[in-house]
Amino acid sequence: MKAAVVTEFGGPLVVKDIPIPEPAPEQVLVKMETCGVCHTDIHAAQGDWPAKPTLPFVPGHEGVGVIEAVGSQVSKDRIGERVAIAWLGSACGECDHCVSGWETLCEKQQNSGYSIDGAYAEYAVAHAKYVVRVPDGISSFDAAPLTCAGVTTYKAVKVGGVTPAQRVAIFGVGGLGHMAVQYAKIAGGFVTAVDIEDEKLELARELGADHTVNSATTDPVEAIQALGGADVVIVLAVIPSVFDQAFRSLRRGGRLVCVSMPAHGVFPVPIFETVVGGISVLGSIVGTRKDLREVFALHEAGRTTVSAVSRKLDEVNDCFEDLLAGRVTARQVFEF
Repeated sequence: MKAAVVTEFGGPLVVKDIPIPEPAPEQVLVKMETCGVCHTDIHAAQGDWPAKPTLPFVPGHEGVGVIEAVGSQVSKDRIGERVAIAWLGSACGECDHCVSGWETLCEKQQNSGYSIDGAYAEYAVAHAKYVVRVPDGISSFDAAPLTCAGVTTYKAVKVGGVTPAQRVAIFGVGGLGHMAVQYAKIAGGFVTAVDIEDEKLELARELGADHTVNSATTDPVEAIQALGGADVVIVLAVIPSVFDQAFRSLRRGGRLVCVSMPAHGVFPVPIFETVVGGISVLGSIVGTRKDLREVFALHEAGRTTVSAVSRKLDEVNDCFEDLLAGRVTARQVFEF
């Protein structure tokens, strides 16, 4: 099969033929139809984070395809099922986090395209219990970005506790941000979208943003505070300085939800302002399997729109360059 492989951190991915993997007893073999490109894939390929993948590896955690074979402990009835391979490749299922509905915090979890090979390939194996069925009413093209960009921002809106009529600011309108705008609107929030690209801000307006701010020309803190300040700010941009802007955009009692993870940089939280203002600083990782089912249900019902462009696996290095250069308005999706 053809796969895009990381052979060295910081180097270009190598698209080459490798053997089709065999499913282990609890796994399924999925013939991939699509896979979205996430900024996390770039972090993985560059070895940006403290816990690095083991070389060589295949990235990709927005994979959608059809189960073609199953392991010895998986029912053959699942052959032919269309499923999504998400970031959460598996978890222990027994720890406090898993049994309380927070499986994405499991310390024994495996992650697709990071600690285990992912979906930048024509075939991928995945744990049968952790793939999520894709409803018939959703195209594989749309399902791919929903599998990470969708479920990650959906979870962030939940973690932020957005309620009707609250003011929500979203810093970074791209593959994740354009979904965050929609979920914040579904939750009833009044949304301000912040970015440095007019094209992305126009997309945000089309998707329901009540206000937009180009932070390259306008101070987002002043603009958001002029509206009364934000009850919830969700940070999706990977620039460390944005976190400080986001914090200062909050009104008293506000919640800062940190989602993006810059490769370098520290966000110093001002203690006095945090205490006196009753500010909450929250981290939000990807959503659970239940969250992804809810994301799919909303999309099948016509409540959300995915903005993406089609790419081929051979273009993987160009995809990374385009994403890093800000030339991508929303999501890129490989079609196999």
